[in-house]
Amino acid sequence: MRISDRATLSLRTIALLYLALLLLAPLAVVFGRTFEHGLSAAWGWVTTPAAISAFWLTVLVAAIAVPLNTIFGIGCALVLIRGRGRLRKLLDALIDLPFVVSPVIAGLALILVYGKDGWLGDWFTSHGIQIIYAVPGIVLATIFVSLPFVAREVAPVLIEVGDEQEQAAATLGASSWQTFWRVTLPSIRWGVAYGVVLTTARALGEIGAVLVVSSNVAGSTLTLPLLVYQRDSQIGSQAISGAYAAATELALMSLLVLLVMTLLAPRKDEPR
Repeated sequence: MRISDRATLSLRTIALLYLALLLLAPLAVVFGRTFEHGLSAAWGWVTTPAAISAFWLTVLVAAIAVPLNTIFGIGCALVLIRGRGRLRKLLDALIDLPFVVSPVIAGLALILVYGKDGWLGDWFTSHGIQIIYAVPGIVLATIFVSLPFVAREVAPVLIEVGDEQEQAAATLGASSWQTFWRVTLPSIRWGVAYGVVLTTARALGEIGAVLVVSSNVAGSTLTLPLLVYQRDSQIGSQAISGAYAAATELALMSLLVLLVMTLLAPRKDEPR
């Protein structure tokens, strides 16, 4: 059924209004409240020791979680699409677990495993390694919630490109690693790049699972989303202004990731 130009215009208008009310209006309020006392006041809030430490901890956690999930995601996609065996269906179901499980439940599960009284907590504690309420716990929580994105972006690309080139490389005597580096990886590079962008965005903004496993100590285990939450929980207009300033900083990081994703999006349709 063909949709008329008037109906198409109406649908676009409704979609734009919907997005404006849900996305643009809240962002405009956050930016407005951040700079209502001037640029110097906002700059002062984002340059406090707690804010600087939270920023770099957020970057550090993303810098650890994203590469690990990229390697894992590419491997999972290869197993799901190129592999054989009955365990593929189990892996296919498990990889979507972070999508269906609440981040808070994921954080509680990490405490049950790596906490002081958890299954593995005593062993780590006896060896002087603290997982929960420390940076390693934050990293594990972030890895869990951002795990599926690379795999889910790469798998359809592997299906689309097929395995003819890989078989040809193997016929010509290329090893498995040579085939991967020179044939497979170049053909899936934009799927990998898009998955990395989504993983980065998820890692930067995660709060649910991280809130459970973090001690929320400024300068130690306080990430930027947790700083927004902490300041928003405090009483007083100054604390609220600080929360908006931290939220603006986090929003700018997310918008930068969105810009990268937008620049990469057209390349997904290029011939591979």
